[in-house]
Amino acid sequence: MDSTGGIMKTILCYGDSNTWGYNPESGTRFAADERWCGVMRAELGGGYQVIEEGLCGRTTVWDDPIEGEHKNGRRCILSCVETHSPLDLVIIMLGTNDLKYRFSVRADDAARGAGTLARIVKSSGTGRGGVSPEVLLVAPPSFASLEGTKFADIFHGGEEKSLRFAEAFRASADECGAYYFDAGSVIKASVTDAIHLESGMHRILGNALIHEVKRIVG
Repeated sequence: MDSTGGIMKTILCYGDSNTWGYNPESGTRFAADERWCGVMRAELGGGYQVIEEGLCGRTTVWDDPIEGEHKNGRRCILSCVETHSPLDLVIIMLGTNDLKYRFSVRADDAARGAGTLARIVKSSGTGRGGVSPEVLLVAPPSFASLEGTKFADIFHGGEEKSLRFAEAFRASADECGAYYFDAGSVIKASVTDAIHLESGMHRILGNALIHEVKRIVG
């Protein structure tokens, strides 16, 4: 219950380093109130609980042969939603790491992987009263120029592929019956490392997603 006696809405944010809060300038973690989940938590107020579940390097459905199988988002999403149930909404923002050169996949594959996670949530029964929570698929922003960055080799070819994120994630959301938001419509990746969000972008994204949250479960 919230302070007024109403039912508190619980939102799980399932993502990668851009949910964890990786600072592209220093490689450290932004403070809790700087991260987009923290911005949402503060602005939504007492009627909402926002749970961060961000893991650096997390993919949608791919085992990472270098960083480890635990980076595969499919391996732990069900345990996450069961742990934090009952949930009203799960926000999934993944796909960036899928475009690492070693996976050799396209933006469409990343979007379908995110759709697979959405289907797991939508069949989980981890919402209130044994129903499943709603799902919001967030298309990551396209990459900035990788040239000269420390991720240039790891994400070789990813810059061009990422330009299809918005289109591919919209199609995937339609296919699995999830809500959809294009993060690239409001934010841009940092020019410092081409893939992570600067502090100001976290604030913009958090505020933009507040409107989506209220539209879906408000």
